[in-house]
Amino acid sequence: MNADKFRRLADFDNVLVVDDKGMIIFYDMADLNVLKELGIRPEEFMGKNVTSFYKNITYENSTLMNVLRTGKPLCNLKQKMITKTGEVIETINSTFPIAENDKIIGAVEFSKRFFSKDAIQYLDKYSSHKIFRRNNTVYTVDDIITVNPKMESIKNKLGRIALTTSNVLIVGETGTGKELIAQAIHNLSDRFGKPFISLNCSAVPSSLWESTLFGTNKGSFTGAEDMPGLFEQADGGTLFLDEINSLDMNLQVKLLKAIEEKTIRRVGGKKNIHLDIRVISATNEVPDILLAEKRLREDLFYRIGVVQIDLPSLMERKEDIEVLVDHYLNFYNNAMNIYINGVQDDVLDCFKRYPWPGNIRELKNAVETAYNHVQSNRITLDDIPGRIRDYEEAPMAYVKSLNVDSLKDAVQEYEKEIIVRQLKNSDGKIAESARQLGISKQLLKYKMEKHKLR
Repeated sequence: MNADKFRRLADFDNVLVVDDKGMIIFYDMADLNVLKELGIRPEEFMGKNVTSFYKNITYENSTLMNVLRTGKPLCNLKQKMITKTGEVIETINSTFPIAENDKIIGAVEFSKRFFSKDAIQYLDKYSSHKIFRRNNTVYTVDDIITVNPKMESIKNKLGRIALTTSNVLIVGETGTGKELIAQAIHNLSDRFGKPFISLNCSAVPSSLWESTLFGTNKGSFTGAEDMPGLFEQADGGTLFLDEINSLDMNLQVKLLKAIEEKTIRRVGGKKNIHLDIRVISATNEVPDILLAEKRLREDLFYRIGVVQIDLPSLMERKEDIEVLVDHYLNFYNNAMNIYINGVQDDVLDCFKRYPWPGNIRELKNAVETAYNHVQSNRITLDDIPGRIRDYEEAPMAYVKSLNVDSLKDAVQEYEKEIIVRQLKNSDGKIAESARQLGISKQLLKYKMEKHKLR
C-alpha cells in the first residue's frame, strides 16, 4: 500500500481482520451498537465467519471474501448489508489482503458507517465528528411525517420560504415540532453549510441573556473572557429563538435592535460586529394574546413575524396518529434491542380518543414507554401510560353543559378542569401534579397560564 492509501485510512472508524477462511480474528468498532443490531454480544463476534451475520452477504459478494480469493485490494467500495432482523447497515469499505511468503493468510477491512434518518439517535456519539452534524441540525423536511392537509401545505411551503432571508415566526403548542420546522427551513436554504444555533429563551436567566446572545469581552466583569455569543456563532447561518414570549420587555428592545440592524456589540465591547444571520423565532402562545396582554412588543412582533407559520396541535391532525406511530415503531426498533411489528387495534383507538396535551412529543414518549413494558411483538393497552389508557372522553351531556361552540373549546375546558382537579389533589404542588398528569413542569405551568390558573 502506498502513503496516499494509508492517509485515507484515517477517515475510517472500524477495523476488521479475518483469517484465510473468513473467520473474524480481530475487530475495533467506533460504534458497538452495530453488534446490537446484529443481535450478538462483543464476545460472541470473534471466531465467526464474516458472512454469517447478514441475509444478503455471501462468499461471492463479500468484499473480504473477494480479497481473500483474488489477493487484490478493493478501495472505497460502498456495501449495503441486511441483518438477520432486517435492519440495513450501509458502509464504505477499503479492504486489503494480508500475505506471508506470497500466500494470502487473511484480510483487513477498514470501514465507515452511514446512518439513515431512522437511526439518527446514533449520531449523538458523533456530534463533534467532521462529517456528522456539521451544521448542528438533526432534521430535514423529510422528517415531517404527515398526511394532514394543513401540515402537508406547510411542508410544501417551506422550500419557498427557505429561499428568502425573511425572519420567520413559528407558532404552536409545546410538542408540535417547532424546532423541526426551523431546522427544515435551514437545511432547505442556501445557509445549510453554516451553523444552525438554537436557544430556548426561557432556559436562560435574564441576567445572563445578553452575554449569552451577544458575547463578552475580557474584563467586562469579574471572570469575563473573550467569548462570542450565539449571534456571532450563527453568522452566515440561522439563529433559532424558541419561547421568545418568555423574554421581558427590556430584553425584547435589545433583541429588536440586533435583529433590525444585524449588528451586535459584546458585553463590555467597544466595537460593533456586523452579522449575516436569519432569525427564526417560536412561541407556544397565540401572538394576538401576547400583544393584547403587553407581553410581546408590537415592533418586535412585526420584525420577527414577517413570515408566520401556525402549527396545528395533534388534536387537529388526528389522521397523523397512525402514521406517526408507525414512524416511531421504526425509530425505536432501531434504537432499542427490541423488535415490535405493530400495535393492537384497541391501542390505536385509545390513541385517537386521547386529547394529547403534550402533542407529538407526548405521543413519541408514549410509544417509548410501551417499549419498556411490552411482552410480545405487539404493543397492548397494558404497555401504554395509564393516563392514556384510562382516559375517558367527556360525555356529550358534559360537553353541552360547557356552552362552547367547537370541539377544540370543549377539550380546552375539559383540560382545565382536569388540571384544577389534579392541583387540588396534590395540594397545589406543581411538580407532583405534573408527574401525575404525565407532563413536564414547564408544560403544566404553560397550561396553567393559558387557563389563567396562576
